[in-house]
Amino acid sequence: MNAIDWSSISFGYMKTDYNVRSYFSNGEWSKPSLETSEYLNLHMAATCLHYGQEAFEGLKAFRGKDGKVRIFRMRDNALRLQASCRGIMMAELPVELFEEMVLMAVKNNERFVPPYESGASLYIRPLLIGTSAQVGVKPAAEYTFLIFVTPVGPYFKEGFKPTPMVILREFDRAAPLGTGTYKVGGNYAASLRSGELAHQKGYSAVLYLDAKEKKYIDECGPANFFGIKNNTYVTPESTSILPSITNKSLMQLAKDLDMNVEHRPIPEDELATFEEAGACGTAAVISPILRIDDLSEEKSYVFSKDGKAGPISEKLYHKLRAIQYGDEPDLHGWVTIVS
Repeated sequence: MNAIDWSSISFGYMKTDYNVRSYFSNGEWSKPSLETSEYLNLHMAATCLHYGQEAFEGLKAFRGKDGKVRIFRMRDNALRLQASCRGIMMAELPVELFEEMVLMAVKNNERFVPPYESGASLYIRPLLIGTSAQVGVKPAAEYTFLIFVTPVGPYFKEGFKPTPMVILREFDRAAPLGTGTYKVGGNYAASLRSGELAHQKGYSAVLYLDAKEKKYIDECGPANFFGIKNNTYVTPESTSILPSITNKSLMQLAKDLDMNVEHRPIPEDELATFEEAGACGTAAVISPILRIDDLSEEKSYVFSKDGKAGPISEKLYHKLRAIQYGDEPDLHGWVTIVS
């Protein structure tokens, strides 16, 4: 392997040594196996290709100052994948099998875990697909679950620096009683066109409004939204938002810092009252928001006048990263140390 310049890698795919796979058939999951091939042998009539029976997760492993590798909130990802399985009628993967396979993937690719203080981490991508050959619209009888890993840099190339986001009212991310709360590929496909349009206009991401009334904040394309005001962490509640594990962690850390936490509907007009705002998720942790422009309404909500992140966003960001890297004690049992 050529030496990797850890400080300059992007949030993209890099080949690693192994991926881990398990197959579901006749009502049972197979023993996990290590694979070196990056490819799948898939029937052309597989349900994942025709009817969207596909769900995935995203989590990370970090190398600490002590050299130990830590995986962040692995069990939460296993439970969220099970929720996605129930949402689109796929065979549920047992939590213990999920955790065993994550550990297998990380241990067998440990040389790709970036060094401490490089700014990079090991991204872990579990993927579950329906593989039965059928043309009728019904759940598959067979599934493939696999996990691959890849070292990544920051999701937003700007890193921890406020960027502008945009409200595009002519697009919806997910319907109120649809699949928005599940981590399935269709939600991301639905955000591609608006995301590209936002990038062309100079924005880092789209902030979606609720599809029903176009009145309440939903979430960003790749992340949950939060706002800070009056020592309170406020994040939207809705039937179409993916429950972000990072957001859940930040809510707990805000409580630890003696802040109030409100998980509730946020009318768009309330954006004007926030002192700070950000997007949060596994990939970016926190992406501070410079301003949000609502182009149709010709409104702009500014959260940073000097181009810097707000003090509370910065404190939460550094606190969460310190736990992930083992620099601060893990008081909530979020971290799994790879032995």
